[in-house]
Amino acid sequence: MTGAAGVADPLRVALVGSPNSGKTTLFNALTGAGARVGNYPGVTVERREGSVRRSGRAIRVLDLPGTYSLEGETPDEQVVERVLGGELPGEAVPDALLIVADGTTLRRGLGLVAQLLQSERPTALVVTMIDEVRARGGRLDLAKLSRILGVPVLGVVGSRGVGLPELRELLEHPESWSAPSIRPPDEDPAERFAWVDAVAREIGAGDTPPDTRSDAVDRILLHPVGGGLVFAAVMVLLFQSIFAWAVPAMDAIDGIFGVLGRASAQLLPAGLLTDLWIDGVLAGVGGVLIFLPQIVILFTLIHFLEDVGYMARAAFVVDRLMGLVGLQGRCFVALLSSYACAIPGIMAARSISSPRDRLATILVAPFMTCSARLPVYTLLIAAFVPAVSVFGVGLQGLVMLALYALGVLAALGAAALLKSTLLRGQVSSFYMELPPYRMPSLSLLASQVWASAWAFIKRAGTLILLASVVLWTLLTFPRVDADPSLSPKEQAQVALEASAAASIGRAIEPAIEPLGFDWRIGVGLVASLAAREVIVSTLSQIYAVGDADDFDGLRSALRADTDPETGEPSFTLPVALSLLVFFVFALQCTSTIAVMARETGSWRWPALAFSSMLALAYVASFVTYRVSSALLS
Repeated sequence: MTGAAGVADPLRVALVGSPNSGKTTLFNALTGAGARVGNYPGVTVERREGSVRRSGRAIRVLDLPGTYSLEGETPDEQVVERVLGGELPGEAVPDALLIVADGTTLRRGLGLVAQLLQSERPTALVVTMIDEVRARGGRLDLAKLSRILGVPVLGVVGSRGVGLPELRELLEHPESWSAPSIRPPDEDPAERFAWVDAVAREIGAGDTPPDTRSDAVDRILLHPVGGGLVFAAVMVLLFQSIFAWAVPAMDAIDGIFGVLGRASAQLLPAGLLTDLWIDGVLAGVGGVLIFLPQIVILFTLIHFLEDVGYMARAAFVVDRLMGLVGLQGRCFVALLSSYACAIPGIMAARSISSPRDRLATILVAPFMTCSARLPVYTLLIAAFVPAVSVFGVGLQGLVMLALYALGVLAALGAAALLKSTLLRGQVSSFYMELPPYRMPSLSLLASQVWASAWAFIKRAGTLILLASVVLWTLLTFPRVDADPSLSPKEQAQVALEASAAASIGRAIEPAIEPLGFDWRIGVGLVASLAAREVIVSTLSQIYAVGDADDFDGLRSALRADTDPETGEPSFTLPVALSLLVFFVFALQCTSTIAVMARETGSWRWPALAFSSMLALAYVASFVTYRVSSALLS
């Protein structure tokens, strides 16, 4: 094909395959980091398209969602059927199909291959994981498979680049791709399965010995009791590592911002712009970026557990628990994605076939502890929870784990309430193919962690930066005349009390005082509606007034803060616990609310989630403050 200017249009190739087939790894290997990510026209399913690198012609690869069949039940699977059938407005029909099938489970993959061969468009088949097939002593006759299907068949190992040069050469010569020379049975499933069995026998797909080591591990990890104990141990290790491993890197980042603050104070002329840079930008953004090492550690462990194949097993372990609240194990996978951010967790609910389960998962996903809560938890735990061990386990890590567990319990409780009232219905059946245990490549793991960390950094450089500038303005104006009889610290306190931020905080103080919060926390709560972690930058700016280059003193400042009238501590352990509980339950993220509205097609459900979670946060915070105050009095 040629365009209006006589230039050949790019060849559009659709990448199709089942989940866990290695399709995404192959897409990344072909296109690199230049993929364009968006949504399909008129639907919320993610669309990824990229150009093939190091290719002699223009080739665009469309990475379709993973599917086991063209008779899809979930939105993801239905999009595949509509794209290939030319039924999605605004989406051109692909010129050719590149089918991806896992060599270790090729017999199962041939069912989807049989359906795709009905398209009668240029088609090629890529068989992945051929190294694992050989390691198990199996052998696939891919040449015979190519003759049977009448299409090119290649074996690759995408993570190691094996077979990629041959695949790129194949992509450059689509004229060698003929339409399939056979038509497998298409309406009768029994005939299709019989055809699959016959082809599998011909090529040796059923002769690959099972992975006995994986089976032995699964007998432990999938055991109702043993699997649950392993899951609990993994979670304890996960959250202990956040405190145990991150401290040196956090101290290093803290030191860098401290140097920047002191150097700025010495080199820049005194004035509002310098104050904005030191007290607004550095104090606000630096107060959040100091938690980047913990974010990296958390995501590294989560991505590793997912890539190695453990998280799919964890879904089966918790399926029985999920069933008690009316959900299925697949919902756990979407909720697990919410540990990074509720937004990808909400979008991951597209893989759930039941509309009621999907909606329930979307509504409870914000209860899961996202990375935006981590800076708040870390700050308050480090400031008010002693760094001691309980039965050999760090108390701070246990408190962190308890907060995560509280979020999970809240999500399950809310799901049970929804599934017994507004979303009443039968529990849908749960099925999921367990991926084989694989050690992920360092490059893949690094790219996943970098993507998560970069998302956190971008929030610090955009949303949090903007919020920090606005907060600095509210904390700085209106200006008050300097009183030479007051010390710099006293003068800073006077200026703070006269600021617009103080006026806003005092206006809402009567409503939050029963929770143990003063006007300063009130300002942080209002600011955190933009993003939860903004409260850290808010407190950094409030307590940095008059001491702008002390970036290591926020925790000490919180502990030392006193009420100017009574001399009593303003920030106590009951106040910290109350604030922690408030952040466990409250929905403080405008981006999440917007995505929730988009995914549900209505603002009614986000409004219900926001109001109910805010009410729960207020009541739980009130009870926590009163009970802890009574116990510690």
